[in-house]
Amino acid sequence: MSLVFEINKGVNKAIEFRGIKAQYITFLAIGLVGLLILFAVCYFIGIPTYFTLLLVLVLGFFLFSWVSNVSRKYGEYGLMKQAAYKRVPVAIVCRSRKTFIGLNKREVKDDSRDNDRTSRTGRSYSSVKGK
Repeated sequence: MSLVFEINKGVNKAIEFRGIKAQYITFLAIGLVGLLILFAVCYFIGIPTYFTLLLVLVLGFFLFSWVSNVSRKYGEYGLMKQAAYKRVPVAIVCRSRKTFIGLNKREVKDDSRDNDRTSRTGRSYSSVKGK
């Protein structure tokens, strides 16, 4: 009796559509929904259909080219890394010594707890000796 197993290759690979990877597909989808809403609003307002259609097509072209360029430039996770890098502060400024003095006092308290002769199990050595 032999068993047949299916091998699912590329299970953890990011999805790709026409060179657009991962979260950029979501950006493109949101942009296209926005263009659809823009077309509907312009149509209900009464702007001529050909002008509205031309506007939506031009904006759609720029949206698709922007998303594909960003996807090609930054890759799968690069845009998120770029956004996170912009949030990192240039320097950490500390104008008082209180922070460091407080750290020193906490270390002393932590050391006093270690001097109680407790083992890893939480029982003190004196109680272990009594057994």
